[in-house]
Amino acid sequence: MLALLAAMLVARHTPGHADPIPQDLGRHLVPAYEGAPAKPRPLPDAAQPQHPYLAPNGRSGMHADAASSDTHPTAGPLGRDPEVTSESMAVLGGECATLTFDRAGRIIAVCGTFSGFLVKLLHPRSLKTLAEHQLPQRPSSVDAVTSLDTSKIFKDTSGGAYAYLDHRDRLVLADSRQHLLRIAHSRGPDGDWRFTIEDDWNLRRYVPHDCKSWRNLSPDGACDPVTSVVPDWDGRIWWVTRQGRIGTVDPESGTVKSIRLEGEEIQNSFSAGPDGMSIVSDHALYRMEAAADGTPRVTWRRAYDRGTGAKPGSVNQGSGTTPTLLGDYVAITDNAKSRMNVLVYDWAKGNLICKLPVFEAGTSTTDNSLIGWNHSLIVENNYGYENVTSLTGGRSVVGGASRIDIRRGGTGCDPVWESRERSPSTVAKLSTANGLLYLYTKRPSRLGADAWYLTAIDFRTGETRWRRLTGTGLLYDNNWAPVTIGPNGTAYVGVFNGLVAVRDRR
Repeated sequence: MLALLAAMLVARHTPGHADPIPQDLGRHLVPAYEGAPAKPRPLPDAAQPQHPYLAPNGRSGMHADAASSDTHPTAGPLGRDPEVTSESMAVLGGECATLTFDRAGRIIAVCGTFSGFLVKLLHPRSLKTLAEHQLPQRPSSVDAVTSLDTSKIFKDTSGGAYAYLDHRDRLVLADSRQHLLRIAHSRGPDGDWRFTIEDDWNLRRYVPHDCKSWRNLSPDGACDPVTSVVPDWDGRIWWVTRQGRIGTVDPESGTVKSIRLEGEEIQNSFSAGPDGMSIVSDHALYRMEAAADGTPRVTWRRAYDRGTGAKPGSVNQGSGTTPTLLGDYVAITDNAKSRMNVLVYDWAKGNLICKLPVFEAGTSTTDNSLIGWNHSLIVENNYGYENVTSLTGGRSVVGGASRIDIRRGGTGCDPVWESRERSPSTVAKLSTANGLLYLYTKRPSRLGADAWYLTAIDFRTGETRWRRLTGTGLLYDNNWAPVTIGPNGTAYVGVFNGLVAVRDRR
């Protein structure tokens, strides 16, 4: 078994080669399409402000913009005879969790394989690989092989999973060596595309880095992976680590400043407002700013109910949400033991606006950011999902998605609707251009079919409009990857073996 896994780790895909993701026989047991095409009903304009150091809203990263609103200004598919294409990215793994789009609409993706993350330049329609850059293997992958426990990989958010595209079409990420990289792509005189590392900032002086690798199988020191990077509105690049370290890099001087939240863990990404950063640990929500020398400084801290342990469907014992900024407010969920609560705070002072329990007692958790538009929030229930082996054999989760509105004047919050759709682990997205909410769903099957669907819900009513089968089998499990709406109107979903694309034929 160990030799087999090791062999698969070194197996690589040839750039440019295109293979669809294989399906299992369950595809013959389920409908390919249900519902009817939706009519576009654009939402009134309430766009997030454009961050000056990020690619245009909707194109810059996993959560679509600096506020982590998970909204796209582009219209996704309406369900008009939708076609599905896919691309397998590796022999083992290959999930493309982070998708960004350059000025020409090409995809710059970070795809996770068991041999390390790949930065890939993809054609937006054919999904053909135009260029590829190998990132170092994560310690969790080595640990999974040596311990024969692949579950260690699925709860690791480090190594480049949270990357962003900047205002000059450069991908910025922290790799598993604790290096912060700024990567450009260009086409050479020979017509071939290539990636170039423009900047490389070594964070090892500030982050413990005695991590497991094939050359260091028995480390005796500390290892603290960098999980996410986000720029502030002054151009500094902020970074966080799993064990609560928070720092900044000045891109001009290379100066690094950092602090640590002792005894706290950070496994989510974070958000940037024009006047501060919002970071959530497994104990508290923070608003932070940079001092004159770049040192992170706490503006306010609000502890929340972190429950008594990690629930099935949570990466750790704490909030699973990247903070969502909505103008005067910031929202997360807690990890309360019985029922998870949606928490909304005043952004300026950190006053609690509302605490609203969601879903059923004993089966309530999420590990995905809230969708935020205007004064509305969407939360989904991930209770029961652990990894790609959780839902095989026709199983699914309890599920549920709910819309909550903040009252005018910030006097509280009210539930608006609740959908029973089962979206096990996706980062759902809202198209403000057509008013549709996109989930990646899986229903239980008595026949044992593991069928995965892109599902469109009416944002205003919570009614399901249509669902399109993307594929069947474990390889189509999205394993925490988001739905991403491209500038060409295609809905992309990162799945365990690569990338799926759904677009209208007409």
